[in-house]
Amino acid sequence: MTAVLPVREPTHAELERAPLLAEVAHVRTLLEAFRDGVEAPPDDGRKPVRFEPSADRLGRLLRLSPFERQLVLLTAAVELDGDAAALVAALQDGANPRPTFGLALSALPEAHWDALAPGSPLRRWRLVELGAGPTLASRPLRLDERVLHYLTGIDASDERLDGVLRAAGDRLPLAPSQERIAVELARTVTRAGRRVVVWLDGDDAEARLGVAQALAFALDRVPLVVRAAALPPPGPDLAALARLVDREALLVDGLPVLDATGGAAAGPVTLLDELEAPVTVVVGESAGHAAGRIALHRSVQLPAPAEARELWTAALGEPVARSLARPIEEVAQHFLLSAAAVGAVARELAATATAGTDAAAALRQLCRERSRVRLEGLAERIDPAATWDDLVLPPGHTALLREIALHVRHRTQVYERWGFGARGARGLGVTALFSGESGTGKTLAAEVLAGELGLDLYRIDLAATVSKYIGETEKNLRRLFDAAEASGAVLLFDEADALFGRRSEVRDAHDRYANLEVAYLLQRTESYRGLAILTTNLRSNVDRAFLRRLRFVVQFPFPEAAQRAEIWRRTLPPAAPLDGIDPERLAQLAASGGLIRAVALSAAFAAAEDGTAITRAHVLRAARIEYAKAERSLTDAETEGLR
Repeated sequence: MTAVLPVREPTHAELERAPLLAEVAHVRTLLEAFRDGVEAPPDDGRKPVRFEPSADRLGRLLRLSPFERQLVLLTAAVELDGDAAALVAALQDGANPRPTFGLALSALPEAHWDALAPGSPLRRWRLVELGAGPTLASRPLRLDERVLHYLTGIDASDERLDGVLRAAGDRLPLAPSQERIAVELARTVTRAGRRVVVWLDGDDAEARLGVAQALAFALDRVPLVVRAAALPPPGPDLAALARLVDREALLVDGLPVLDATGGAAAGPVTLLDELEAPVTVVVGESAGHAAGRIALHRSVQLPAPAEARELWTAALGEPVARSLARPIEEVAQHFLLSAAAVGAVARELAATATAGTDAAAALRQLCRERSRVRLEGLAERIDPAATWDDLVLPPGHTALLREIALHVRHRTQVYERWGFGARGARGLGVTALFSGESGTGKTLAAEVLAGELGLDLYRIDLAATVSKYIGETEKNLRRLFDAAEASGAVLLFDEADALFGRRSEVRDAHDRYANLEVAYLLQRTESYRGLAILTTNLRSNVDRAFLRRLRFVVQFPFPEAAQRAEIWRRTLPPAAPLDGIDPERLAQLAASGGLIRAVALSAAFAAAEDGTAITRAHVLRAARIEYAKAERSLTDAETEGLR
């Protein structure tokens, strides 16, 4: 039995070959008629019925006159056909195989002088390049290489746009709400019927470009992404580049998308003034005004927890999603991830699951790493290592700390599913104040909570955040909160009374702006969707208005003797060699948990230097050193257990 091979569809270049060869042959006929001094026969007018040849499409899109169209084909003929090039050279006394404008005026029908005027399509769209010559008629013409490739059906980009423009092919993953933005914009742009610029901003940087691409596809256009950072400064170079972008958009049915992510707002606005494309999209913060264009502004936000759960289910598959229902609920509410990031984490999780890892733990860790923010100069990331066993507090205090974790863990269920957050975003954040003497476990408790929730802990550097310049403190805090929002990080404001201090009576401009800083902090901590923890040694210094808005206030007490003994037991590792150490006797030291840890560590180093086990003498020596640092003296009652 004879196998039937599938019929291969011809490529675009193969389809263009026959009509283009016919056009070149007609150009040769025109040149030969001019050489022989006879009237040229008319074009037979036969055209393919299956598609529109590129030469016809070019003439239609750029509104070329019949003479301008023939001139383009003349310059193409000498590049593609040796006989045509030789004929042109012979007609010009062998001077140049490229035709001059004078030859085109003489040999081609319906000639007109203004075909090479500065505003003509041939010059405006950079279709032909003029060589050197004493007169316009004697200057040789060369077809632009991009246009030559276009006529032959070769898919080749303009080298002058390398690094500036790229055609985006594959669709970027989007959440359903983001897809709806693209569909709605397509309808609005179509109804507008005028030149339109679409500004896309919002906190989902990955999806902004995806929405722009989806808008282009909805309009049956090819998204042409222009890097704003690669644009030349305003001037002739930018104007020339704008013509090339416009020409590319016409040739490929493209929609220019200016990617201004990360700033550089002046370049896109200036380019918008130069572009003639009917629809242009700018991805980035909207800045400036594009003259003569209808401006449409849309914000592309990161998927909300409810939508994120749907994305996780779709990315992981229904069976896996059912087995990870609780972890998915947690990561959806803690981490604001784009649809692309969710897909990437799902693929990575599928790869790690084959190694026998705990899928739930791996999911949490991958999300944590994916959403991790960089806050250089403003905050220090602390990897939570402490657990509940490291905390020694009265039972009521431990229960209150667990209540904080409970509020963070179930906020999506309460606010979204049960509707408690439907009336506004104020007060939906979880803010806690930890007050107490230094060393009583405030920072340790923050670390325990971050570890319990599987979140990063960032300790705010107040020296870098607070600025003497007006408005800079708020700017730093805005950057900090915005960056931490997406990662669901736990923010720790150590010595918070420096930032959240009492507002004072306004006596001068400094008082006014200091009060504004506190007011701004009140607003941001109320709306922050994560957990913000403030620590202070002096609760009385914190602004009362702020205290009223705190969800939790935990007073860390100075440890009693029994608690100090327990801290000693948990501080001394099982592997540490001990000689005569009794936690009950060491508890006579009236020390906080932080001071106990410092004494134990100092005693361990002293014992290591002596080459012995840790003894009471080492502890006594270390206690004297640590007490001296705190400007305290050991009492006889405290040293009795160390003799």
